[in-house]
Amino acid sequence: MNFKEHSAIKERHAFLSPSTYHWLRYDEQKLEARYYSTRQAARGTALHELAHTAITLGVRLSSSNKTLSAYVKDGIGFRMAVEQPLYYSDNCFGHADTISFRRNVLRISDLKTGITLAKFDQLEIYAAIFCLEYDVSPFDIKIELRIYQNDEVRLCIPDPQNILDIMDKIIYFDQFVEDLKGRDDI
Repeated sequence: MNFKEHSAIKERHAFLSPSTYHWLRYDEQKLEARYYSTRQAARGTALHELAHTAITLGVRLSSSNKTLSAYVKDGIGFRMAVEQPLYYSDNCFGHADTISFRRNVLRISDLKTGITLAKFDQLEIYAAIFCLEYDVSPFDIKIELRIYQNDEVRLCIPDPQNILDIMDKIIYFDQFVEDLKGRDDI
């Protein structure tokens, strides 16, 4: 049999995909909620791309979208790197939305486009990975974490001990996972 190519759908996923089969048990209300949730996620991705392009090009946005405008303004003003990879190991790495380290101040910002109030845990992990990667003690620097969401900017100055505790957990869990890989029968 010669199967059809379907080149237009390569590397795409269908809304009613077999790999996300839970929709088989949805009613119309649940399907509608998932549809709008998926659209909101796609919108969030597009807004991140817009913000990152604007920061990279140094283009400030109008204040029609307060969250996005403030995020871009601060990203430019603090001369932040966009989508910066932070790496501790193959088991622990990530990409900070925006980050800068100048004059002993580490700034990490995250743009959140959903309505559920975001926590600072993700940004604290980025700070811990930064400290591990660049061999910096969280007690020797100032750390400012910002979440841009729902037309407000929330600032967190984390306790350096909390960042150190996360660093210790990363080191321990990374070694634990490596030990598991050594025992892996698969």
